[in-house]
Amino acid sequence: MYDISTRKRALTLVDQGRSLNSVSKETGISRAAIRSWQHRLEPMPRMATPDPGPPADNCAYAYLLGLYLGDGCISRHARGTGYHLRIACADAWPGLLRQCRDAIKQVRPGIGVYTLQKQGYSMVTSYSRHWPSLFPQHGPGKKHERSITLEPWQQEIVEAHPWQFIRGLIHSDGCRITNWTTRVVGGEPKRYEYPRYFFTNLSGDIMRLFTTTLDQVGVEWKPANARNVSIARKASVALMDTHVGPKH
Repeated sequence: MYDISTRKRALTLVDQGRSLNSVSKETGISRAAIRSWQHRLEPMPRMATPDPGPPADNCAYAYLLGLYLGDGCISRHARGTGYHLRIACADAWPGLLRQCRDAIKQVRPGIGVYTLQKQGYSMVTSYSRHWPSLFPQHGPGKKHERSITLEPWQQEIVEAHPWQFIRGLIHSDGCRITNWTTRVVGGEPKRYEYPRYFFTNLSGDIMRLFTTTLDQVGVEWKPANARNVSIARKASVALMDTHVGPKH
């Protein structure tokens, strides 16, 4: 019933992280049909291109990996064999956008990087045949709906550059805020302020990658709830301030 271009368009939308339900509503194609095409027409074969070799800069890669796991996606170019890496960066943090662009260029020297302005954020985008090989966590659907594990070579990079990985995750799905409370001193209420870090993610696997790396560098943390991790102890906040710091 559908030609190959229609099938590829539907699969491309799914590859961009869209749900089967939303793609079905937009295209008028049933979810069952799209699901069957995913098995018969693998949209993004991981071994479709030659191995690009290791990242050119492991430190920059650890940071970029954190950004990708938080706010990144990979989608196949509709008219070619390459792929787009996209990282969403809020307009409130222009420094973060610059660091994201720099990290991509350091990981793949000479590659083109451009920015697409959206409402309230910018999409830092780069085209390459090799992004699925450099980010094998890529796959159809949303990250929190599938297993996310690091390859051995990625784990080695994270263990060698844990702060850069933590920094990338905080810069994507985390924040540094100032909390306050009041205490009665000498019969008068007195306000106290203290900084803390939060990290929020729907994926339990990504949360575990974050907290395991925090353990590695000696940062104490606690779950605020099922989707949030809090770092509030003074010594741990000081460590985070030294190696991560607030977004800017």
